Amino acid sequence: MSIKTILIDDEPKAIAILKNKIERLCPDLEIVATIEKPALAFDIINELQPQLVFIDIAMPGMSGFDVLEQFKKPQFEIIFATAFDQYALDAIKQCAIGYLVKPIDNEDLVEAVTNATTNIEQKNALVKNTQLLENINQENFQKKKIVIPSTDGLEFVKVKSITHCEGVDGYTKIHFTNRKPILSSSSIGHFKKLLSHPDFYHVHKSYVANTNHIIKYLNDGYVTLTGDVTIPVARAKRAEFLEKFRSS
Repeated sequence: MSIKTILIDDEPKAIAILKNKIERLCPDLEIVATIEKPALAFDIINELQPQLVFIDIAMPGMSGFDVLEQFKKPQFEIIFATAFDQYALDAIKQCAIGYLVKPIDNEDLVEAVTNATTNIEQKNALVKNTQLLENINQENFQKKKIVIPSTDGLEFVKVKSITHCEGVDGYTKIHFTNRKPILSSSSIGHFKKLLSHPDFYHVHKSYVANTNHIIKYLNDGYVTLTGDVTIPVARAKRAEFLEKFRSS
């Protein structure tokens, strides 16, 4: 079985080392291209249609994740390489996708390739890659900053620091983990649209909660958030709310 393989890394030395190891230890892999500029990866992968892609995560200008996100339905098997990114490793492990920690150990390489070969035969790459993209998207959303119009001007805040938004008489009070609330002149409807993402749930007509900060659901229809704050879940939303977390 010959597996069409592409290597992507911005460091020529890293590509040379990996290429040498593959040629010595993994005879079933056919290296059809090596790519040092990640911006070129999308076109080359589409042209050559590899079954397996080795890709570095931390690359200047475009990370390995950025390359992957360009594909609507990435069906090739992936083995990531990383030197230090712990979050990246956690995200990859959750989806059972192969990874190698630099400097790459020979036994780890052979094991990763053996697993990738099995996955290629089972044709399950798309499911795993889709889940990984969803995980990355959620993490990236939490890292974003949004602009909040307040009585003093414009506030730039990180999404992950928001615990919940509370509608108050046509205004919105935004609550945080690390600072005092901001009172915005925009309505709660504005923030429902601004924070339109699976991580934020409209628990009540007057409340939008960051699900990453939900600690407990109480039987009387309330949830406890980070900071020991309690907010209501609308009666009509309770069954849907519980189902969301049972299936997550």
